[in-house]
Formats: sequence, C-alpha cells, structure tokens
Amino acid sequence: MKTDNPFSAATAGRLPIDLQSADTDPQETHEWLDALDAVIAAGGGERATYLLQRLVSHARRRRVRLPTVANTPYVNTISLAEQAPFPGNLELEARVSALVRWNALAMVVRANRESAELGGHIASYASAADLFEVGFNHFFRAAPEVDGGAAASEGKSNNSAAVSGAISEDTTDTTASSSAANPSAARGDLVYFQPHSAPGVYARAFLEGRLTEERLANYRRETRGRGLSSYPHPWLMPDFWQFPTGSMGWGPLFAIYQARFMRYLEQRGLLATSGRKVWAFVGDGEMDEPEALAGLSLAARETLDNLIVVVNCNLQRLDGPVRGNGSIIQELEGLFAGAGWNVIKLLWGSDWDSLFARDRDGLLLRAFNETVDGEFQTLSATDGRFNREHFFAKFPELHELVAHLSDDDLDRLRRGGHDPIKIHAAYHAAVRHRGQPTVILAKTKKGYGMGLSAQGRMTTHQQKKLDTQQLLEFRDRFALPIDDAQVEACTFMRPAGDSPEMKYLHARRAKLGGFLPLRDPRCVPVAVPATESFARFALEANGKEMSTTMAVVRMIGALLKDKAIGARVVPIIADEARTFGMADLFRQVGIYSPLGQLYEPEDHDQLSYYKEAKNGQILEEGITEAGAMASWVAAATSYSAHGVALLPFYIYYSMFGFQRVGDAIWAAADSRARGFLLGATAGRTTLSGEGLQHQDGSSHLVASTIPNCRAYDPCFGYELALILADGMRRTLAQQEDVFYYVTVMNESYPQPSLPADVTEGILRGLYCVRPSRRGAARVRLLGAGTILREALAAAELLESDFDVNADVYSATSFTELRREAMALERGRRLGPSGVQARGVSWVEQQLNATGAPIVAASDYVSSLADLIRPWVRDRYIALGTDGFGRSDLRVNLRRFFEVDRHAIAVAALSALDPGLGQRASAQYGLNADSAPAWSR
Repeated sequence: MKTDNPFSAATAGRLPIDLQSADTDPQETHEWLDALDAVIAAGGGERATYLLQRLVSHARRRRVRLPTVANTPYVNTISLAEQAPFPGNLELEARVSALVRWNALAMVVRANRESAELGGHIASYASAADLFEVGFNHFFRAAPEVDGGAAASEGKSNNSAAVSGAISEDTTDTTASSSAANPSAARGDLVYFQPHSAPGVYARAFLEGRLTEERLANYRRETRGRGLSSYPHPWLMPDFWQFPTGSMGWGPLFAIYQARFMRYLEQRGLLATSGRKVWAFVGDGEMDEPEALAGLSLAARETLDNLIVVVNCNLQRLDGPVRGNGSIIQELEGLFAGAGWNVIKLLWGSDWDSLFARDRDGLLLRAFNETVDGEFQTLSATDGRFNREHFFAKFPELHELVAHLSDDDLDRLRRGGHDPIKIHAAYHAAVRHRGQPTVILAKTKKGYGMGLSAQGRMTTHQQKKLDTQQLLEFRDRFALPIDDAQVEACTFMRPAGDSPEMKYLHARRAKLGGFLPLRDPRCVPVAVPATESFARFALEANGKEMSTTMAVVRMIGALLKDKAIGARVVPIIADEARTFGMADLFRQVGIYSPLGQLYEPEDHDQLSYYKEAKNGQILEEGITEAGAMASWVAAATSYSAHGVALLPFYIYYSMFGFQRVGDAIWAAADSRARGFLLGATAGRTTLSGEGLQHQDGSSHLVASTIPNCRAYDPCFGYELALILADGMRRTLAQQEDVFYYVTVMNESYPQPSLPADVTEGILRGLYCVRPSRRGAARVRLLGAGTILREALAAAELLESDFDVNADVYSATSFTELRREAMALERGRRLGPSGVQARGVSWVEQQLNATGAPIVAASDYVSSLADLIRPWVRDRYIALGTDGFGRSDLRVNLRRFFEVDRHAIAVAALSALDPGLGQRASAQYGLNADSAPAWSR
C-alpha cells in the first residue's frame, strides 16, 4: 500500500492503468505468461516475436480490439546483458570530461563577469557533456577509416573517394596532391551539434590545441580580434563549424535530408558514402518545433540507417518542464516508433542495474511510470534525502529496496545520459543497426553537476553566473585539480601535452581520423560551359514568344546534357514540376527513389511519363517547401560537407520561399551555400487567378537583407542566361560563397535577342534597354521583371499621346545597385579627406542628374524600388504592388495595383507637370477617388 506522498494526488487520474487490477482471471494470465517464457527459453526471442505476430494477425481476423502499444517500459532499451563492453579508460575519460566541463563553465562565467550583455548558456552542455564526450572518444569519425583503429571497430567503413567516371575528370587538377585533388577522400561523419552546447565543444577544442586561450576569453565577442560565436555558425567560424543549428528545429530536419542526400550521392555514382554517419544532437524541448518532426517519415521510408538522432531529454525547456504533466520521452518514443524509427531509450545509469535486479515485483518500474516530468524535475533539483522521502517512499517495498544506500548514494544515482558505459552501449547499437534510422532518447539532468542551486531549477537555462562557493562545489563534484585561487579566477585549464589526459584525448581522436567539428571548404574548381552552349535560344530569341520560367527550364535541361557539368546539376522541386513545365525532365534524368520504380505509372504511354529511378537526378520532394529547402542546403553545401561541388536548382512558387521558409534560407546563407533558388510564378500580378496566398510581392525585399544572396528579377531570356552563367562562374569556378535568388514568370511574351554591350549592366543591376527615339529624354522609366514591358508600353504612350520622350531601363537587381552604392559611399565617408578616386556607383552613372524625373516600377512592394532612392539626384517615384493580392486577369491586377502602362505614364507626367498628370489620369480612366491598393 502506498504511503502518503505529495506526488500521489498530483498524478491521480492520468497514470497508466494497473493491468493487474483489470485482470479477471489471474490464473489464466499466468499460464499465458509461463507459456511465453517457455517459448523464449526454447526458441529464443525471434520465435516469440513470430508467435506474437501470428497472434495479433489472428486477433485482427477475429475482430478483437487490439491495445494501442505506443510505448515500451520506462527502462533502458539495451539490457545489461546486451551491453557492448566499454573499450575506453573510464578514469581518464572522466578526468578529460571534467576539464572540458570546467573550461566551458569558466568561459561563460568569465564573459558575464565582464558584461551581463554577453549572455551564454551553461546548463544545456552540463546535461549533454557525456553524450558528446563518448561520441568524441569512440564514435565521431573525422575520416572514414584509419589504420584499423577505433574508426573501423565502431562500424563498417568504406573509402568515400569519388566514384570514377561519374563526374568528368576534366575538372580534376592532376598536379595537386591526392588529398587536394580529391578532398572528399578525407571526409567522415557529419555532426549537427545542439546549439546551446557550443561552449562545451569550444572547451574540448581548447584542450585539443585547436583554440587558444585568447579565443575562449573572447567568447561571444567577435567584432574585434578572434572571438567565438554564440552558436554553431559556419559563416562566422568557417573552418570550425560545419552546420548552423542556432535556429532550433532546423537541425533535425537538415540532418535527415543530409543523410538522404548522402544516399543520393552514392546511388548516382558521385560519391561512396556508406561508411559515414550523420549525427544530430537536439534538445527535447526543441522537438516541439514543427520542422524538427517534419522529416521523420521520410527518414524511415528511405531506410536511412546512416542517421542517428540523439535527443538530450533533460526534461526542461527555457521556462520550465517540456511536459510537466506527462512524459516527453514516452511521447517521443511513440512519435519516432510510429514513424518507423529504431528507438533506443537511454534512461538509467549503471548504478540502477542492481536495484532493477533486486526489484522482483517491478515496483521501481511502476514508480517510474507513475512519475510525470514535472516531478522528475523536482527530484533533479533536490538531494538524496528528498528523493528517498518522496520518490522511493511511493511503496514500502521500494523504500526498503534502497534502505542500504545512504542519502549521498541516492544523490549519485545517475541518469543514463550521464553514464559513459550506458551511452557507449546505446551508440554501439545505433551504429550497427540496419534498415532504419535510430533515435536515442537520453535522459539527463539540466545543469548536471552545477549544484542544488542550479541543477534542475526553473531558472537553470538562464544561469550564466556562479558565485565562488558554487564554483568550488563544482570543482569538488568533478574532482578538478585546481586550487581555490584558480577557481575564483575561472582559470582555463589545459594539462601538459605529455600528461595522461592529453595523450589519451589525442590518441582517441587520432584513431577516429582527426578533430571534429571541422569544416573543410576545399574543393576542385569546376570549369563552366559557355553561355551559348545552354542558352543560345535565349541569346538569339528574335522575338520568339516564351516565359522566363520556360526559358530557365530549357536552360537546366541543356545543362543536364552537358558532358562536363551535367552530372553536377541537382534539380529540386516541391511537387510543382508540371506547373513549371518541367515534366520533360522526368524522362530525361529521372526522379530519385532508393527503391527505383515498383509500379507502372499511369502515364507510362506518354512521352514525359513519371519516371522514378535509383539513380534519378531530380529530387521531387512532394508538398514540403521546408524539406525541399533542406535538400537544397545539403546540395548547396556539398562542396564543404563532401568535397564535391554541385549545381543545385530549387524551383518553387516564389511566394512559398522567403515567406514560408525564410529562416531556412538564412540558415543556407550562414552555411555558405552555393547554388540557385528560382522563384517561379513570381510577382504579385503575373500569377493572376491564384490570388492572395500565392502572389509574392515581398521576396525580393527580403532577399535584399541576406548579405550573400544575389537577387535578380529578369524580364528577358537573355538577361536570365547571363545571370545563370555569372552564378555558375562565381560558385563553381571561382568558389565564392554566394547563392542566387532569381525570379521567373509564367507569362509568355515575345523575347528579344541579346543587345550589344549590356552584359555589365545586367549583372550590375541596371541598363538602358530602349533609349528615347526623338532626342533627349524628358522622363526616365525603370521596370523590373515583367513590369519592364509595362514601362516600355508607357514610353510609347508618352511619346504618342503627349509628345514626351522617355528612356527605358531594365532594373534587373535593385539589391545589387544598392549594395555597390552603399559600399562606395562608405569608402568616401571613411576615407581620407578629399579622396574622390573611389569611383561613382553604377546607379549614379546610369541615372546621373539631368533634370528628367524617374519612375521605377516592379511587381513587388514599392519599398524594393526605394532601395536606390538615396543615390538618385532627380525626382524619383517608386511604384509597386503594396497591399494584399487579388485574383483576376493580369491586366486588371496591374491596373488595380497601379503598375500598368497607364499608371506609369501618369506618374511620369505628374512629375513633369501636375496638371498634365491629372489630364492623363482622366484620359486613361484612373480613379483618383478610390482608395489605394494597400488599404483595400
């Protein structure tokens, strides 16, 4: 019978049903259980599994309602008998781990002693330290296989050199060393680190000699000198961090699609990746982000057994319990297992083994099942005496079970995520599991080892400062060899190079191939084809009618056929291939599927039938912009993750790019992605009937805020061709860390051929596409994208109806114009007095002061055209599609948003003479009394 316990009333009504109390025939039940025991004893677990499956099948046929089994008991998945032997030196690993813990703690505390503005986190790493250390010491491989050492012993490994013949050897520098000519040969595992644990990764790198004491002292101070970024940021630390995970939720999704992309590389014959693993460390609270769970079914469906996700289940998020009234571990087990993953629960340390062995009535397990996470947090934040009086007192027999243990002994009972032996057993099983991705649910304590004032407290996540007494307790808790003065000063500790700790640390990493994390951007430059080879039809269009969407699809199709670069092209689509006219590519290069095609497609008798293949080149992701972005990021960073430079094109509804997954695009920027994002059916008026949710009026404005994104809005096919050629040159040949956002439209119209001497203007963002036909221009019109055609038509109206001459310019990129002008202005502002040699910006050259007013119009909000206003000396009017989208014909939408030819002409005439503008407004039927589009 239970004793009085404050937890009992709190958990009433929401605990698992006691199966014994529901048993109407205990004797029969025991007979069934005894029979199952006999089967296991005689035929083993596999025979028992078979019989249970047969029973379930039979019960279904007899229409017996089966219980929902979403969870296993609240114990370790791997039993004591199944544990792999621990191959390391526990004492030395504990000493190394203690040093790493101390340096991580000292780093954050020292920074916040200097200024509370810097922030930082201690508690997350404190909970995950052992999870990381076991990985660093035994599993995370920096190279596929190293002289038969630990790397080989931890799992099958294959050389990851590029498969010969898949990519043209013409791109390989044969004079270079083998590692430089084939950087992919040295690539190992990919690790996505839990972002709040970054201090611990830095602390280990300091012990390894990879980071200096100065850099640790400059944690979170990066504007001067060499500091350390707050979270994993490849842009800020390009030789260290492989992947950005600071925006929580994207790490798990990116890891899943990275593991899938490695399979894609291998199936296509580009790179052997079967010996490599993707590890993702995430927090249990982070799993509430929708993106964190978005790829679970894909990982299971494609049997990604190269993927291991470790969820650090410290049961706490920033403000309190992740599931105060439930169990996040049991919940996650149900989600992952239901999606088809291999689930390993790592809950209790070795100290609990003897208690489980002595608990013949299963009361310990029952107490665990009846304890919700809010209670576990309280138990974490209290001492052994409190745990004895409140947890172990739930049942008299349970209280007696621990009577021989002191309060200190109870306080030292570890959770599984703090026991290297249990962690090793879980990792060992995970790397050997085949046919499924694996998730390890590792139970830990937030702020582990930080003392009762911090461990498990609601405020633990925000803990950035510890007083001297707390620091001394931390030293004593982990038996650190430092004196009181060093503790007070938070001195960074690194033993001598010949110490046992340092020898051990370096020996373990040597057997695993080197240090991690390590980002290696080395990649053989790729020669790109001449523009004419893939876009002659656009350069010599001669008035042929075509949309820019169709033009870009034809260009991609031609690039796929190119012998030198075709294998590197990665087309990515989020279930809109037919919308964009890309169905012909299905037959040309196939859709990637690890299973090939197990069915005859409905359209098999069509020329462009739906063709899936194991070596398919298209990544057709289905209705998931987030998943497609994750695939694009994997392809766009293949040069650094795998040493293989690729040319990814992700084509999507422009509205569903920056608006829906803009955060992922920022992560791509931080990752130093290289490739193309193609915003199709772009703009607010070119899509016509689809309406508000599909019409994009802001993506170019958002793109202008991302530093390494080159954003273009071309109108004509020849502009598009030159932009693609420039992007390939910069990303593949020159290996610049930039990516391109290019909008293309589904509106067909006559395409002119490439004029002379316009290439520079197209790439810099502005050029004159139609000079005034009758002397000097009185107005100048700028048009972007398809609205350029409205500007051209407006020029005709001005000349025919009002005898006003107009120059017309194609504004291919307001962003590029602004960035260059800002850079030159800064140079003049900060340079020596009187220096004028820094040049004049392109926008100032093209739109020099003549007295002729300028009207700029685009299919985006007017703020886009406003980007260049500071450098325009004459009257400047920006027109755009501000407001909500609408469904209608293009001509009506452009009239509604006042970006059509008539609105542009009226704006130009008003700038010349307000009376003339009013006359034109009446003549063209514009309604001055109606509310503006942005208010309707």
